[in-house]
Amino acid sequence: MMEYRELLHRCFRCGWCKLPSDFSDINCPAYLMHRFESFASGGRLWLIDAWLNGAVQTSERFLRILYSCATCKNCVETCGVPGIKEYLVDMVIAAREEAVNRGVIPPAVKDYFQNIYNWGNPYKRARAERADWAAGMDVPLYTDQPFLLYIGDEGSFDEAGARMSRSVAKLFSRLGISYGILGEREVSDGNEVRTMGERGLFDYLAEESLGVFSELGITDIITVSPHSYNSFRNYFPREGSPINARHYTQALAGEIGKGLPMKKIGRTVTYHDPCYLGRWNGEYYAPRTVLAAIPGMDFREMDRNGASSLCCGGGGGNFYSDAIGSGPDSAARARVREAAATGADTLAVSCPVCYKMLDDAVKDEGLEGKLEVRDVSELVNEALE
Repeated sequence: MMEYRELLHRCFRCGWCKLPSDFSDINCPAYLMHRFESFASGGRLWLIDAWLNGAVQTSERFLRILYSCATCKNCVETCGVPGIKEYLVDMVIAAREEAVNRGVIPPAVKDYFQNIYNWGNPYKRARAERADWAAGMDVPLYTDQPFLLYIGDEGSFDEAGARMSRSVAKLFSRLGISYGILGEREVSDGNEVRTMGERGLFDYLAEESLGVFSELGITDIITVSPHSYNSFRNYFPREGSPINARHYTQALAGEIGKGLPMKKIGRTVTYHDPCYLGRWNGEYYAPRTVLAAIPGMDFREMDRNGASSLCCGGGGGNFYSDAIGSGPDSAARARVREAAATGADTLAVSCPVCYKMLDDAVKDEGLEGKLEVRDVSELVNEALE
């Protein structure tokens, strides 16, 4: 926390952090839900500063505010103060590390860390079950294939995530992309462990993964989840351990350019940018390239798209801790309303966290039968059949 200590008080709370680039709406998931300045980036930083100074004591309310940040980086995108904006989310993550070091984390966050430590995943499932998502499929274990297909916790154990993993694996096999999976040897990517503040546990997971990668000679990794992609691309690099990580849509974008024979699909589609692919890693082009190659599809952008997309609210560990909360003002429900307003019948996603969050929001909004959430790979598979 000390590396950012002198930056915390420099925010003068102009409020831009809450808005998209055109200032048209509220784009901070936590502020959208609670409408208190303390839940926006600027207010949260001032509160963290007061906490570190001892002016504010640790409380359930303070910890809820601290962990309500979805780490979506909308604030980083829209802040107008160079020298501060680049570190807005980093400062929140550092404050969470301080909370972990003080032993004052919320119960849901503690449970998440405990499950990762005891089970290797937040679902309390045995490692031997990591490949259960592929039951009945001819999915090879990694030996010496060109690519490791990394599935991740959500892709292995969450129902929506597993559906996405099956679709990606099926599509790769169809396209002749040679890959293998680690199965029970796969280790949690640790992205949420790190963003929730448990740096020691993250380092342990990273070293365990790197040991497996080194043993098997793995350097090229394709991930199902943008969260895994972010972890491998930005947090994993170690001296002497080269890793080339790509998200699956980036791998598909190159294959789509080869002119695959696809049939027309009569869908009107809009696309939701996942924060850990878009704002965290600057990838907006690849998923749209894949979607644009599908014949007969009517593609419509939401008003908030690309760097101005509204987060689904699941990032920063909220997918597991529910620190933001739910209800009509939740980011996921606001997002599916925005998707429906385009006239689209299909909301395309490329992240298992977004898939689950938005699929649940469609049900909560009563949009079933009007709006369907589908992964990008599922739409390509549909066009290839």
